Amino acid sequence: MSDATDQAIGAGPGGLVRRLPLIAILVVAVVGAFTLRDYLSFETLRDNREALLGFRDANYPATVLIFIAVYVAIVAFSLPGATIATLTGGFLFATFPGALYNVIGATIGAVAIFTAARWGLGERLGARLQGSDGIVGKIKDGIDENQWSMLFLIRLVPAVPFFIANLVPAFVQVPTWRFAVSTFLGIIPGAVVYTSVGAGLGEVFERGETPNLGIIFEPQILLPILGLCALALLPIVLKAVRGKQGL
Repeated sequence: MSDATDQAIGAGPGGLVRRLPLIAILVVAVVGAFTLRDYLSFETLRDNREALLGFRDANYPATVLIFIAVYVAIVAFSLPGATIATLTGGFLFATFPGALYNVIGATIGAVAIFTAARWGLGERLGARLQGSDGIVGKIKDGIDENQWSMLFLIRLVPAVPFFIANLVPAFVQVPTWRFAVSTFLGIIPGAVVYTSVGAGLGEVFERGETPNLGIIFEPQILLPILGLCALALLPIVLKAVRGKQGL
């Protein structure tokens, strides 16, 4: 590897120290993907529902704090089970305040991995993403041109993986406060949908069924979300139109 390449990716002792938090996240994510998949599941929630409800009734404040902490860990370390955690929030705390707890946990976890990625790679990797192709390149170009709109858009569009929406803004040096605000507000629609599904899990358990996790793609749910996406895109479209008119 050349000296220029080493410098570009932050090689050396100093660069390694800065990347340690991100390396730890990646290691835990890989280990968790193999060891926790069977535990963070719908079946686990179903089998332990009575114990969870009993603990919540006896220790409500502690249950809230533990739940948010677990949600933070799941998101920060990209562990499997984020959807199950969201359902659990609805099951334990109803749609509200369950959705609020879900959004708080997801936002803190997202900011944690964002900070680790930004501190460890940040501008160096951002420079290497210049001209990259595919979805990552398009998101990066969009963020560079109109940060607020693109940050909201990547949160609202269900097709954008959550970890990409966490990492790409870090690589292009989006301000932390802007990332946190757009994450908190942008994930509310999806969080409310899945939290409401979780709030109805009691009846689902009684019927011996599984929840409909594809509900977000049903027209009555998807169309309003797409409407919000259109609103997020509007400033970008207007900017493009004005740019063409100015030619």
